[in-house]
Amino acid sequence: MKVFFDIDSFAIMNIPSSLLQKYNVPVPRYTSYPTVPFWKESIDEWDWKKIFSLQFALNNARDGISLYLHLPFCESLCTYCGCNKKITGNHGVEKEYMAAIEKEWQLYLQLMNEAPVIRELHLGGGTPTFFSPAHLVQLLENIFAKSKIHPLHEFSFEGHPNNTSKEHLQALYDLGFRRVSYGVQDNDPEVQRIINRIQPIENVQKATDAAREIGYHSVNFDLIYGLPLQTEESLQKTILQCIAMKPDRIAFYSYAHVPWASRGQRLFDENDLPSTELKMKLYQSGKELFAAHEYVDVGMDHFALPTDDLFVAKEQGRLHRNFMGYTTQQTKLLVGLGVSSISDAGVAYAQNEKTIHEYYACLGQNQLPVRRGFFLSHEDIAFKKYILDVSCKSQTFFAKEDLPLLNQYVFGELNKLEEDKLLEWNERGVKVTSLGNHFIRNVCRAFDLHLLRAQKENTVTKFSKAI
Repeated sequence: MKVFFDIDSFAIMNIPSSLLQKYNVPVPRYTSYPTVPFWKESIDEWDWKKIFSLQFALNNARDGISLYLHLPFCESLCTYCGCNKKITGNHGVEKEYMAAIEKEWQLYLQLMNEAPVIRELHLGGGTPTFFSPAHLVQLLENIFAKSKIHPLHEFSFEGHPNNTSKEHLQALYDLGFRRVSYGVQDNDPEVQRIINRIQPIENVQKATDAAREIGYHSVNFDLIYGLPLQTEESLQKTILQCIAMKPDRIAFYSYAHVPWASRGQRLFDENDLPSTELKMKLYQSGKELFAAHEYVDVGMDHFALPTDDLFVAKEQGRLHRNFMGYTTQQTKLLVGLGVSSISDAGVAYAQNEKTIHEYYACLGQNQLPVRRGFFLSHEDIAFKKYILDVSCKSQTFFAKEDLPLLNQYVFGELNKLEEDKLLEWNERGVKVTSLGNHFIRNVCRAFDLHLLRAQKENTVTKFSKAI
């Protein structure tokens, strides 16, 4: 299915504040379906191995696989961060962790009937550039040694502007990396102080210039709205400073205040957080600035210049979404290596142990360190497709065999969304409107049978709010 998007349809739109308030409710980010809170607390390693082996045999030669490496170490704590990380200044931890990832990769290789074809690779964290360039090269070369690289591969990594050196950029470029994502978050000194991420804008400019000089063709900036002490004026200044550097993509994330899950966030005085009304203004003014400077809204939180591959993929109906976010690759199998990493076999998910101690202990016993996960039913697979279509193509078509469930749970939700002009629908399918593209997470929620059933049963599930 090919979908064409007119850039004008994503132009500046004055989103009614009444709708922002109405749809600013706890909603998943839908990097998976079912979403993580509905997964089982433990899964059988043998069952996961069987499913993984089968899906690898079916998909590797045709599409290749995706790899995600979680490198959790950071030298200091950014108090807003909800990621799985390990704070240390001891770089002696690098070798032991590298050996663990290589051991985990060897265990996966034993489940493969042929050499893996790596089509997509992402280094996330934590801070991947905590590791020295030489160690990153050693780690990746050991993974590549028994693999093939797909001719249309896409390799990317997350870099901290303070410590991403030319040596890092050149070493990874030489291994095939062409995309880098810098965690900028906010340039205001007071905001940086309270979130404990002191990062002069000169460092961002230097890291961006270095990437382009070496030959990277896509530079992404991560920005966050809703941080403590942010004002509309300060965030607009940050955005304009970043736009002046012409990043190819911008991820504009809502700060998710989840102190029950992230202890660092308990250090904030919640009175320093923007009010709900101010956070909505930050969101609206940010989107207006992006649109005014030719950045196109391609989906949940993500903006790209019309020249960027992400926008082109959206326009051509090739956009995909997985645990690494939006991607232009269409692989059916994602292997997550490292502590807390998630693997996606299309019909099953598996997440690794969340602490380094438990992760190392499993590998020490020659066991895959999978901790929890989910095996999808036929129903889950069908509704996963609807959610992926909506989040990536802004439309989906219904299968006749799903109509009874759609009628029972979904059509009523679609009626509510249609009343607010967020979509148009009939029994053939759904098309999201230009206005509805600003509320994609809410539209995806209409197809989330696990969440809808839980809400009917008054089962409490905690998610961050949509805005």
